[in-house]
Amino acid sequence: MEHAMPMESSELMGTARGKVGMWLFLISDALTFGALLCAYGALRMGAADWPVPAQVLDVPLTAFNTFVLICSSLTMVKALSAIRHGNLKGLQKFLLLTALGGIVFLSIQAYEYHHLLFVDNLRLRQSLFCATFFAVTTFHGMHVLCGVIYLLVIAWRSTKGDFSASNHHRVEVAGLYWHFVDLVWILVFTFIYLL
Repeated sequence: MEHAMPMESSELMGTARGKVGMWLFLISDALTFGALLCAYGALRMGAADWPVPAQVLDVPLTAFNTFVLICSSLTMVKALSAIRHGNLKGLQKFLLLTALGGIVFLSIQAYEYHHLLFVDNLRLRQSLFCATFFAVTTFHGMHVLCGVIYLLVIAWRSTKGDFSASNHHRVEVAGLYWHFVDLVWILVFTFIYLL
């Protein structure tokens, strides 16, 4: 005769599985980002005509965009703190602010792409710099877009009463993803825009 697992034990197992699953995904994703940044570095070191990034890219605008993403990481911390204290409205407010930070980031990135492609007339076929720049930043941008969608789904589920002070592990897992995206951008910004 099978014994049913107590409900509390089952919830803890689900929490652990969710976190472990996200950590495994983030580790594999970190390796992908690492490979892209290593490829960028190797191509840069081997190219005689690699441009100085500050002369091609808008570093002050992207520094502001980095600041926006860092602020969104802080609002994600506030969202998790709110639900841990049973504050559902606070959770919703800070999740929406975090998603808004991601949308602002993507909008500024779209503006930068438009400027680079149509005003400065950069083309992917012109240089390895262009190809690697767009590959790395677009790959990251897609992660931000997925994160925004993820946060909006969590915010929507919070309106259905899915989260509480004792049931917030999905919010925590979403926070892991969002902090990862922010951390990776700091590395991308440093390697591509500043060095």
